[in-house]
Amino acid sequence: MSIRGTGERSGAHRVGSAPLPRDSAGSGGPPGGTAAATDARRGTPTAGEYVSAQASPDFQALRRALRRFVFPMTAVFLGWYVLYVLATVYARGFLRTKVIGEINVAYVFGLLQFLSTFVIAWLYSRYAEKRLDPIATSVAAQLEGPA
Repeated sequence: MSIRGTGERSGAHRVGSAPLPRDSAGSGGPPGGTAAATDARRGTPTAGEYVSAQASPDFQALRRALRRFVFPMTAVFLGWYVLYVLATVYARGFLRTKVIGEINVAYVFGLLQFLSTFVIAWLYSRYAEKRLDPIATSVAAQLEGPA
């Protein structure tokens, strides 16, 4: 089985794609000949088109914009998590401090871990909508070609 889409055997398909449809004669090959021809008719980009899109300035801008959010936010969250873990080991007296009734600082920190997860997800969705989605739409349009 070929990953590139050329020289495919009867009934074989590329990794990550659906099996190619059989032609009316039932020979097992795609109707009309090669897998590349089938891809072109379906509007599915070829491997070369994917490589070209990946090298495009828009795709590179998309990767930079994604990394600009993901890497710092991951560092902040992991730092916050490590602080929580280290506090449970080295600052037990502080974590036992009562805040309201029987609720202590440890419970508050634990709940803030969950809250920070939801806040990060919400921030990401806003960031993606404003910064990532427009670029991704542009990359997809270039890859899919005219409708």
